[in-house]
Amino acid sequence: MTEVFGHGTGHEQVVFCQDQATGLKAIIGIYSTALGPSLGGTRFYPYESEDAALADVLALSKGMAYKNALAGLDLGGGKAVIIGDPHKHKTEALLRAFGRFVQTLGGRYITACDVGTYVQDMDIVARESEFVTGRSPENGGAGDSSVLTAFGTYQGMRASADAVWGVPDLAGRKVGVAGVGKVGHILVGHLIEAGAQVVITDVSPAAIERTRAAYPGVEVADDLDTLMRTELDVFAPCALGGVLTDETAAELRTKIVCGAANNQLAHSGVGKQLDDRGILFAPDYLVNAGGVIQVDDERHGFDFARAKRRTTAIFDTTKAVFALAKADGVPPATAADRLAERRMTEVGGLRSILTV
Repeated sequence: MTEVFGHGTGHEQVVFCQDQATGLKAIIGIYSTALGPSLGGTRFYPYESEDAALADVLALSKGMAYKNALAGLDLGGGKAVIIGDPHKHKTEALLRAFGRFVQTLGGRYITACDVGTYVQDMDIVARESEFVTGRSPENGGAGDSSVLTAFGTYQGMRASADAVWGVPDLAGRKVGVAGVGKVGHILVGHLIEAGAQVVITDVSPAAIERTRAAYPGVEVADDLDTLMRTELDVFAPCALGGVLTDETAAELRTKIVCGAANNQLAHSGVGKQLDDRGILFAPDYLVNAGGVIQVDDERHGFDFARAKRRTTAIFDTTKAVFALAKADGVPPATAADRLAERRMTEVGGLRSILTV
């Protein structure tokens, strides 16, 4: 059973939302509002149990707090999950019911797209709530945040290459991309343009065919296990989280792990295991922050060029994390946590200064 109030969870608020008429069953997790309103996407997924959904939203909302802090945004961390198969259960009425629950939080939580939700879904949610980002340009939004999520991940990969090989260049490097959906597909494009040799895998044959049609030079691994046992320079997890376990980390044959998936480490000890094996891990919430940078920019009148410039800074932030990790003698994931926690504490503490 997942503990909400257990030691170390630290969540400010968890909201369970149900509307029997539409079939909505959702959970909204707010980890922290120390830096500002919590922001994070809504995941629509057929969880095997309510406990699995709760565990996911707790982990994801915490990850968003750290992601937003490390990206230099004045935002806290939140996340929402809707329990169900989006292909079967997603309806206008259900999304609008969800929007009403988001609205009841009065801006403590701002939602956006995630796995199973898209720009058009956010347009529907926004008909019931003002606290929605990731909307279509026609409705005042920035559109698909996958573009900058992939671009930021690529910047993190360049910084990782610089740390390992002394040059921020992926030309000739063999990169395995696990998951070629919304983000992974775009990331493959950046890698092909950079001259990398790309191997992909995905549970969806359609996603693989779409990527092969766009980039005929990519190779295809039979499945995730095969890809993780392939000799690679970079392994890029870009699907669901938890892919790096004690067992898979021991089998990996790569120099770098850098991908767009959230919560890639099954537990914090896996980061040390990778470090002990000499595998450089680029913390996921550090390198995949391009999407949240984009939706934050939307709140201030979206300018793509400005958002892309801010996303480019992920390269420098990634290098700073690696430098701190080396100086402190800790894995990069620990160094990233320390930087994020420092900002949440120092900047969040300014709230004690009353302004009028």
